[in-house]
Amino acid sequence: ASQLRPEEQALFDVYLRMLGDDAMPGEVGNRIKEGFWAQGALKQVVQQYVRHFEMMDDHYLQERAVDIRDLGRRLLSHLQEGEQKDTVYPENTVLVSEELTPAMLGEVPKGQLVGLVSVKGSSNSHVAILARAMGVPTVMGLVDIPVNQLDGKDLIVDGFEGQIFASPSTDLRNFYQEICDEEDELIKGLEALRDLPCETTDNHRVSLLVNTGLMTDVVRSLSHGAEGIGLYRTEVPFMIKDRFPSEQEQREYYREQLEAFAPNPVTMRTLDIGGDKALTYFPIQEENPFLGWRGIRVTLDHPEIFLVQVRAMLKASEGLNNLQIMLPMISNISEVEESLHLIYRVYHEVREEGYNIHMPKVGVMVEIPAAVYQIRELADRVDFLSVGSNDLTQYLLAVDRNNPRVAQLYHSYHPAVLQALVRVAQDAHAVGKPVGICGELAGDPGGALLLMAMGYDSLSMNAASLPKVKSVIRSVSREWSAQLLEDVLLLDSPHVIKSCVDLALRNAGFGRYLRPGKTGAIAHAERALS
Repeated sequence: ASQLRPEEQALFDVYLRMLGDDAMPGEVGNRIKEGFWAQGALKQVVQQYVRHFEMMDDHYLQERAVDIRDLGRRLLSHLQEGEQKDTVYPENTVLVSEELTPAMLGEVPKGQLVGLVSVKGSSNSHVAILARAMGVPTVMGLVDIPVNQLDGKDLIVDGFEGQIFASPSTDLRNFYQEICDEEDELIKGLEALRDLPCETTDNHRVSLLVNTGLMTDVVRSLSHGAEGIGLYRTEVPFMIKDRFPSEQEQREYYREQLEAFAPNPVTMRTLDIGGDKALTYFPIQEENPFLGWRGIRVTLDHPEIFLVQVRAMLKASEGLNNLQIMLPMISNISEVEESLHLIYRVYHEVREEGYNIHMPKVGVMVEIPAAVYQIRELADRVDFLSVGSNDLTQYLLAVDRNNPRVAQLYHSYHPAVLQALVRVAQDAHAVGKPVGICGELAGDPGGALLLMAMGYDSLSMNAASLPKVKSVIRSVSREWSAQLLEDVLLLDSPHVIKSCVDLALRNAGFGRYLRPGKTGAIAHAERALS
């Protein structure tokens, strides 16, 4: 509890509700009264719950089935009253399981959990959300690992590359220890940059913001020198509930974020569900969810959700006035106009209720190719634009980034992606509107240099990437990055572009910022260029 904010702890409320008298235990009791033995009654009830959720084909409902199975095992263990086995956790514990559950994390003594490995699950599971909040390296969905044979073995968990190494050799251990030591030294060295502006050697200024959805990120973000929030994912408070959060609950979540970063801007994206983000209590079943009912399409079809959320945001901003609202998945002008109509309506209603608030800036996310070709029309109606580079890349390349079969085709440095990003920045500035970007590319030091050269006014990333990006930008001129951009726009292979950017970084003295495993690609680029 000391490591998690209330919104993350809310995941455990689900367990408590399931253990209430009117839930699982009540049903088990009824079966016992009907004549079943206790263990058999428990098994029947648990299997009934599990089947009910697994039949729904929804990822998050399946995650709930995992929780129920875990509760069933724990209840059975107490019913059996077998020999109690006290697990002794080593000082550095890597938790490995066929199926990790949130309750398992709580069993490891504080400060001893250093890594998580699970055969099942994904980056969207409850455990993954908690792991990110706690800053624990995690590898999910690692199929075909012999879980039972790893007990007691030394493990290396590489969260960057999604790999584990059992019983590592001395050489491999030393290799990863060097990486850990370098990271520690790098972080210490970058702390001095926290309060310095992010500007190039020829005085070009760029705002560095963070992407967040959890209060646990706030301290880390502020300590790394974030100038505000470029993307607050409002769906996180919705995902950790088993019902839609009330206006008051949402208002409390939003107020915490707005207060923490005041007077700097906090850009809140309206509810973005659908695709790979679903709510257990609002299931959306579609054959092709990424091209289906998601983002602004859902909330405009259900304006009651949108209106409550905007009311909560506006009330939370009273006296701070650092709120910005961002609309996701915009594909045409009418969606913007309808959204603005609802926002203005709520603004006037809230002011009439006596709240002293200012009209927030409203922007749109550019993440659908159609929006790339309507930048000027969109910019005429809103205050700012922000590119969601992850989804834009996915839609431009027709690649589901969560599908391992085609994952190698998803590449942020694809020439088509870079050309689209150049066009967006040029068209936005042509009509005098600021444009930012939030996505993996912004947090990559090489990608950040290219985006700065394109003219992006702000870069939003996860907090851990921010010090490295600031260090790189402060050490180069905009002219140098513009030349690099000009060079790579002539290339036609994403892998060659990436290698050339990495080579440029290395030649500029930033080889230490490249993730492990990149050295081979750079050597290949050097051979190709020579």
